[in-house]
Amino acid sequence: MNKKFIYAALVLGTLAACKNTGKQEETAATKGDILAANIDSSVNPADDFFEYAEGGWIKKNPIPGDETGWGIGKLVQEELYNRLRKINEDAVAKNAKSGTDQQIGDFWFSGMDTVNIDKQGIEPLREALNKINAIQTPKDVMNVSAELHTHGVGVFFGEGVSQDAKASDVMAYYMSQGGLGLPNRDYYFNTDERTTKIRNAYPGYIATIFKLMGVDSAGAQTKATAIIALETKMAQVSRKLEALRDPYANYNKMAISNLKLMSPTIEWPALLEKMGVKHVDSVIVGQPEFYKQLDKLISTENLQTLKDYMTFHLVGSYADYLSKPFVDADFNFYSKTIRGAQEMRPRWKRVLDAEEGAMGEALGQLFAKEYFNEKAKKRYEEMVENVRNAYKARMEKLDWMTDSTKQKALHKLATITKKVGYPDKWKDFSSLKIERGSYAQNMMRANKWWNDYQLNKLGKPVDRNEWDMTPQTYNAYYNPSNNEIVLPAGIFTVPGYRDEELDDALVYGYAAASTIGHEITHGFDDEGRQFDEKGNLQNWWSKKDEEEFKKRAEVLVQQFNKMTPVDTLHINGRATLGENLADLGGILIALDAFKQTDTYKKGEKINGFTPLQRYFLGYALGWMYETRKEELASRLLTDVHSPAKYRVNGPFPNVPEFYEAFGVKQGNKMYIPDSLRVRLW
Repeated sequence: MNKKFIYAALVLGTLAACKNTGKQEETAATKGDILAANIDSSVNPADDFFEYAEGGWIKKNPIPGDETGWGIGKLVQEELYNRLRKINEDAVAKNAKSGTDQQIGDFWFSGMDTVNIDKQGIEPLREALNKINAIQTPKDVMNVSAELHTHGVGVFFGEGVSQDAKASDVMAYYMSQGGLGLPNRDYYFNTDERTTKIRNAYPGYIATIFKLMGVDSAGAQTKATAIIALETKMAQVSRKLEALRDPYANYNKMAISNLKLMSPTIEWPALLEKMGVKHVDSVIVGQPEFYKQLDKLISTENLQTLKDYMTFHLVGSYADYLSKPFVDADFNFYSKTIRGAQEMRPRWKRVLDAEEGAMGEALGQLFAKEYFNEKAKKRYEEMVENVRNAYKARMEKLDWMTDSTKQKALHKLATITKKVGYPDKWKDFSSLKIERGSYAQNMMRANKWWNDYQLNKLGKPVDRNEWDMTPQTYNAYYNPSNNEIVLPAGIFTVPGYRDEELDDALVYGYAAASTIGHEITHGFDDEGRQFDEKGNLQNWWSKKDEEEFKKRAEVLVQQFNKMTPVDTLHINGRATLGENLADLGGILIALDAFKQTDTYKKGEKINGFTPLQRYFLGYALGWMYETRKEELASRLLTDVHSPAKYRVNGPFPNVPEFYEAFGVKQGNKMYIPDSLRVRLW
């Protein structure tokens, strides 16, 4: 997939079920209380709240063999998969000759036609492979690389279009480090047992790809060794995960004509034009030192090694869409060895995932109309404002922030734009050519469509109404350049329940804290706080306030640094700081908002739990997830989010009301002395 532009890696979700069909006609009483049902009463909530709140469900629901983790998002996803499958199968049956039904039906047909896919083998990539084979000079290497980038194959470096961090009204072209086959640079150097095992298995995977293409075993192994040596040189000058969170250090604007000062032998002006970069005279380079090394590698490395590297990445990028041997090889290394999956997910689900990335918003338009009504939309829009008002009140009472910075923070908070449910304007996919012939070529055309779509933004006004997630996504985001929170309909879903069946305590924990408050807080986390109310990278903090923020945030860094989710591997408290701050902020702010509701004020219990207790249980429900050790180990190296369990047990000890709700006292494992708790928002 085109990792630059397509959000296929995001966890899919479903839409808030507001329609009475089938089992959804059951009453809430018949279904029971999901919070009470998940409890493991053998665990003391004051010692391990996550296991107490979700342990009952986890014990009864082992991770399926074809998954690397299982939990709330996957349950929501299952509902969506079945709905999407029906839409696709209906579209195939219609056999439309044009329009969305034709695109959806033909995409599905091509992805499910395994007989044709296996018959084609590597042939869908033949034209691109021939261009690589014809390379004769380092200049040819970069020219072909430019073309591969337009089809989503990120060889040698990373790039893409986004708003200029320092001028948010302008779309800019970004160049970054990239081009590695392992998840990130640490996999090339870390010496722990798990990472070493993955690194040692990597040559075998590369060799397998070449053997499937007809190269003999000895030749395939030689190519693999050379490719890894090349990637290791690239990894040596790649920044670590935590270093990539510094927006100033990763912002280096350069005139295109001056890129030769950084890379004297690579002809960037011609290459960028070949890739479709137009209407700009400058680019933003994230990591200049990476491009200095890349220039040396392109001009001095063995030409055959460069060609083999490009071949491997081309085939690897499209392995999932080729014949079964390529699919199996990709699964065995990336899913099984790295992430711990025991068996491959059903083909129909994998095709739906690909379709989500290729044209997910086309499907989203149908879902939004069907499953997220105006009543649900209004509930969550009002909840956003309740949380915003609670944050405002909390900010106004801060005793560590000077008045000047506080007023700017309040102004930024007031100007955050909210997008709830689905976009008002939909993307037009009519120019995307989809056929029943080749699955891989459909994906190549989809990646090219997205490449052109993004590059076409250069030189034009920023469209601040655009969404970067589909409505059916079980996720949400804060965009610092737009100073906006985007909350797709899917993120509010509790699987098996209609929105009106959920009590306020549950919803304020599940949605207001873990999503709405979380995303708003991102505007003021270690990275987001460096952008002003207009979305520009600009320091609006006094030096005193900045130092105070860092000192208070450092307490959270150190708390998470001590946590070891798997074996001896620790959470990287600095790399995950933004998400951890957003989790804690979301919990505190949404709780303030919840305290203003009639539900909280009445204090009536449901199934023995007070509203305050149900609030914390509702938040934990949002992180009901069990993950395989292999996947956990991988995420600890590559993900800026802490594992699910620690997104509950990590922030709660810093929340005073948590102690009140569950009687946490000194001696309990979740107890932190008052003087050592985080005091920021």
